[in-house]
Amino acid sequence: MDVDQDVVGELCENDPRFRKLYEEHQLLEKQLQRLDDLTFLTTEQETERKKIQKMKLSGKDEMEQLISAS
Repeated sequence: MDVDQDVVGELCENDPRFRKLYEEHQLLEKQLQRLDDLTFLTTEQETERKKIQKMKLSGKDEMEQLISAS
């Protein structure tokens, strides 16, 4: 997300929905990193990774809409 961190900080302070999305995005990023650190992924882990990526992208899209609307 190429957005000024001041804008993100302001939205996190003033918009509960944005704050929730941002926190979820950070959590999903950590989960992806945990999976990416593994040498080999099982089929279940690969499925989980793809699910996390989709959730992260969906949240990012919604955050970008909120940024555009602000």
